Amino acid sequence: MNYKKPLNTSKRVLMGPGPSEVHPRVLKAMATPLIGHLDPEFVETMDDIKYMVQQTLQTENYLTFVVSAPGSAGMETCLVNLLEPGDEAVICIHGVFGGRMADIAERCGAKVTKVEAPWGEAIDPQQVKAALEKVDNPKMVAIVHAETSTGVLQPLEQISKMTHDAGALFVVDAVTSYCGTDLRVDDWGIDAIYSGTQKCLSAPPGLSPVSFSAAAIEALENRKTKVQSWFLDLSLVKNYWAGAKRAYHHTAPVSAMFALREAYQLVLEEGLENRFVRHRKNHELLKTELEALGFEFLVKEGFRLPMLNAVKVPEGMDEAVVRSQLLKEYNIEVGGGLGKFAGKLWRIGLMGESSSANHVNMLVSALRGIL
Repeated sequence: MNYKKPLNTSKRVLMGPGPSEVHPRVLKAMATPLIGHLDPEFVETMDDIKYMVQQTLQTENYLTFVVSAPGSAGMETCLVNLLEPGDEAVICIHGVFGGRMADIAERCGAKVTKVEAPWGEAIDPQQVKAALEKVDNPKMVAIVHAETSTGVLQPLEQISKMTHDAGALFVVDAVTSYCGTDLRVDDWGIDAIYSGTQKCLSAPPGLSPVSFSAAAIEALENRKTKVQSWFLDLSLVKNYWAGAKRAYHHTAPVSAMFALREAYQLVLEEGLENRFVRHRKNHELLKTELEALGFEFLVKEGFRLPMLNAVKVPEGMDEAVVRSQLLKEYNIEVGGGLGKFAGKLWRIGLMGESSSANHVNMLVSALRGIL
């Protein structure tokens, strides 16, 4: 045990599936002296954050806030509040995180119909349509916009229309896509959405922006049973984020919220569209350089995430050894494959502050030195 040793971590170049690097302004904001979580000044900070979440999700949803826990808790917030025992849910699975949604839905007592696509491919809307036709009274359709385990960017608008035509709520996982590629909550008819702060938003991990439509709020208000989680129960926590006098619910992570506010400032200063263009340009640069080194992309063009690049390692290369060399000799972190892709795939992040030509060039130069 080295608990008496001063904390002094290595300065890593973060190019894995998250967290991404953070701007010095964000780190400085995190060191702001603490104030109470019900202090009027902190309440004002919460209001600033809520407004910026609405701006970046492109929504006017009133119930938009940040869960005081990571993206997985955002996932649970959406599902446990909207599902009751016996509800019917269609869950789309094309990677690890769709599978997690199905698991949570089943824990809520919902009857789950799974729509699955091979890992590395997007969900076919016709599969969703066929599933909805077989379900008597669907309560929701849930899908991952950016599947972190495979690098797939899932088109949403057609599936959203099918969902609403069937009278169901449309729930979206946007943990990896948020602030890195176009995401329009209101225009695309998304009823509940969750994300995380540690990817394209480039804030410290541990918080989850969420938003709920009027239809989702109506479903919450018409529940026949209590939400199975006290901490994530929207009927309680929403009063901590609304009104001049806030109802005590929990002690918010004040320092993390200060950092998040600054991260949002940086996003809005850059502009959403400029940020999306930057992520696309650096993805294209990485693609050109990696293909020249013998790497092959898992996902076909048109469905690739610009911020999370899933690439097959060249034949004969020991991916774990090379990843270890990148970390130990060059301080560069990239992610390995998950599930069936373990040992066969790299997941290279170009997220937020980590999305730059300089990061691409550092990685490529290091790989040339190793290979």
